[in-house]
Amino acid sequence: MGLVARRGLMFVLSSPSGAGKTTIAKRLIEQDSNISVSISVTTRPQRPGEKDGVDYHFISQTQYRDMIEQEELLEHAQVFGQGYGTPKQQVFESLVQGRDIIFDIDWQGAQQLAQLARIDMVSVFILPPSLVELNQRLRERAQDSEEVVNQRMAEAANEMSHWPEYDYVIINKDLEKSLAEVRAILTAERLRRTRQLGLVDFVNKLRQVT
Repeated sequence: MGLVARRGLMFVLSSPSGAGKTTIAKRLIEQDSNISVSISVTTRPQRPGEKDGVDYHFISQTQYRDMIEQEELLEHAQVFGQGYGTPKQQVFESLVQGRDIIFDIDWQGAQQLAQLARIDMVSVFILPPSLVELNQRLRERAQDSEEVVNQRMAEAANEMSHWPEYDYVIINKDLEKSLAEVRAILTAERLRRTRQLGLVDFVNKLRQVT
């Protein structure tokens, strides 16, 4: 805990599939104890190696619709026919406690977050260095079928058209360099005056004449 109380922030990373946002998010969490991942709910099938409650909360379409109707999700979106969303309560509790939450979400989710809590949000869009490399990364990770890879490549152009909506843009040619740039953004945003809630009292004490 620092000398001054701080409100947490919502750190949003978006990119086309395969551009590197998930890898950067995982590395950032490993290196920084004050930021944790927002665990989304999803209706998509669980992939090999994934754990329920760690990677995602895997739920049914019925549960997903119920959460939307009861306004329990901070944001939600349909991606390649599957539902994704962020539970609201866990995020707001973390912000009040001064903890930062990282969001690995698409542009639709980012737009919804901006509508509800723009003041708490910092957004970064990650671009691939080329479409050729994006295609190669998607195939090398071997998580999806040929049909899904082609679908993701077709959608990439539309996803990348939303880069002007973000606070920062990074071209992820070198992972270590991109990670350092993301860390620099996070450090600067934590120091933003409006997030340091205890500054008034702290400065007033400094100004007191003994």
